[in-house]
Parts: sequence; C-alpha cells; structure tokens
Amino acid sequence: MKSLVICAALLLGTLCAQPSAAQLRIGGKKINTGKLLQAGKDAAKAATLSDKEIAELSHEAVVWMDAHNPVAEADNEYAIRLARLTEGITDANGLPLNFKVYLVIDVNAFACGDGSIRVFSSLMDLMTDDELMAIIGHEIGHVVHADVKHAMKNAYLASAARNAAGAAEGSTLAKLSESQLGDVVTAFTDAQFSQKQEYAADEYGFKFCVDHGFSPYGMAESLEKLVELSQGAKASTVQKMFSSHPDSEKRAARVRAMAEEYEAAHK
Repeated sequence: MKSLVICAALLLGTLCAQPSAAQLRIGGKKINTGKLLQAGKDAAKAATLSDKEIAELSHEAVVWMDAHNPVAEADNEYAIRLARLTEGITDANGLPLNFKVYLVIDVNAFACGDGSIRVFSSLMDLMTDDELMAIIGHEIGHVVHADVKHAMKNAYLASAARNAAGAAEGSTLAKLSESQLGDVVTAFTDAQFSQKQEYAADEYGFKFCVDHGFSPYGMAESLEKLVELSQGAKASTVQKMFSSHPDSEKRAARVRAMAEEYEAAHK
C-alpha cells in the first residue's frame, strides 16, 4: 500500500499537466493518469484533514450508510428504546449528537466525527440498557479522543492506494476506486484501535454511564458479554465487533475494578 501511494505522489507533478482521462504506458500496461492523480490527491488530503473536513466527510459517509441500511422509523420499538435511553444526551464535548438504529443482523455500533451514532438492532437484542449505553459511550469516546479522525485519514490513504492500483487497465481494483465513499466507510467502521485507545474509550464509556445515571458496571458487563458470546453459540454474530475490540477480557477486568472503586467511594 505504502509503495503505491509513494508512486502516485512521485508521478503527481508529471500528471498535473496531463488531461484527466489521459493514459500512459508503463511495463506494457496502460495507466489511467486521472486515477493516479486522484490517488496523489487522496494521499496529500489524508495528511492534512482538518476537524471541519473530518466532520464533513463523516456526515457524507453517514448519509451514504443511512441510504444503504434499513433505518428504524421513529415508531419502531428499537428506535423508541434508543430515544428513551439517550433522552437529554445532545452533545459530547460540544459536538452535537444524533442517534439512529440500523435494522441489521450484524452486532455492532459506531460513532462518526460529525456526532452521528449508529446502533445495530442485533446489538440491542443482546445488551441490557446499561451495557448498551456503555458501548455507545465507548464509541463516542473514540470520536472525542480523535481516534475516528485518524481512522478517516487511514481510510483516505487506503483509498489512495486503491486508486493507484486500479489505475492499470484490467485491474480487479479498478471498480473499487469508483466507489471511494463506500471504501472509506468500510475502512473506518472496521478500524482497529490500539490498546491505549481502547482503554481510553473504555474509561469514557464508564464515565458516560455514571454521568447519565446508568450502572458503573455497564462497561465491564458489556465487554464480559462480548467475551462470552464470542466463545459460544453466537460467536459468528459477534465476530466482527469482537475482532475490532481486542483484549476484551483484560479490559473488562480493568473497568470492573474501576466500577468497584467508584461504588466503594459513593456508598
């Protein structure tokens, strides 16, 4: 991936003078200069994305996601439950929040840089109110701590690499580069965060529950449930979420200790 982006960047100066639909021949293959030019632009863009641009890209990505997933109407039982749980929770560190439910079989939830929170109905089926709110708080934590911003940058870099690879005529990647928004969505919703980032998001989820009147054990119990489900009959249904949140057992023990300390201090 890295070499492709570098290659695109090196060719950028040459290609600027070329028409967007121009082609050149390297190694016996026709190269679409327009796609290489876009790859160079994507790579440069990734390095300089501002918070405002992250929010704009996030909004565009969420609009795309909302259009490609069944969204629960306001009178749907899932939407009613989520509205009840999130009543009065309008912002996080000044970022306006909005909540929706996707009626899908995947077990997941995500938060975007524009404050959009999307919860999957299958996750709601598995979690209690306290556990669900802890997960929502955890995902908001990734936004507040700028983890999602870095995931967006990585998504742009991935898009740049695919553009460079897809520039060769006949490449199987050529079609992917024509649906960049979908690629970016996939890249950031499947983002793998570091242990440090996950710990910080767990702490945010723990505090989020406490601040909004939910159980301080919600974060620990949600992680413990993911561990249990990943080892049982429902393993396939939680595989994606579990794999994107590694070391859940250690993290569960850590936030359980935090909850016990909090409870002892507030008796």
